[in-house]
Amino acid sequence: MKTTHQVMLDIGGQTLDGTVLTPAKLTPGVLFIHGWGGCQDQDLLRAEEIAQLGCVCFTFDLRGHARHDEDRNRVTRSDGLADVIAAYDFLVAQPGVDASAIAVVGTSYGGYLATLLTAERPVAWLALRVPALYPDADWDVPKALLDRGTINRYRNHFRSGHQDRALAACERFTGDVLIVESERDDYVPHATISSFMAAFRCTRSLNYRVLKGADHALRDETHRRKYNTLLINWIEEMVREIRRAS
Repeated sequence: MKTTHQVMLDIGGQTLDGTVLTPAKLTPGVLFIHGWGGCQDQDLLRAEEIAQLGCVCFTFDLRGHARHDEDRNRVTRSDGLADVIAAYDFLVAQPGVDASAIAVVGTSYGGYLATLLTAERPVAWLALRVPALYPDADWDVPKALLDRGTINRYRNHFRSGHQDRALAACERFTGDVLIVESERDDYVPHATISSFMAAFRCTRSLNYRVLKGADHALRDETHRRKYNTLLINWIEEMVREIRRAS
């Protein structure tokens, strides 16, 4: 299906009649959210490849990161969520972006923020690599000042949406989900991944993958390539399905 409209072009005192034909299908959008201490550069290669699938991709630096690194000790989780909402709204406002076909790809802290975003804005597809959890308490305390021991103890126990704001958002999410765990993750333990897996009980689909031998940051190029391939294939499948349906 396509839309058409008639136009007239004025050229050198002459009027030319024309017809513009525009595809009816809008373009899916993909928002990337990097982890704490990271930057958008880590997602650019993935974004470039996914853009070739016919998606509009948007990467950005959370406040307190990249060239604003000196502000990191003042950034709260509330600030992070506000950044993510603003980034989402910017992406959806781009010409031709299909607001009903938005994917969010979050890593670690970015995965945590991505789940919170789903409670504020419509998201069709959610890809989480090593998603982190944090206690709801001290929401407005700068994230860099949160007690690391408290966070580690929190992550090492199974949690539910009754205890955790991010998991509560996951329990209400009805789109498609991809969760990727690193086998040798020393920041996000399996108990945290299990909490996320259990929370996604209303999803259209749930895919879970483990990167064998990988650490939290994917320092090894081989593991990065495997994740890139996994993510791109999943996004391609989601895009193909929505285009068939339309």
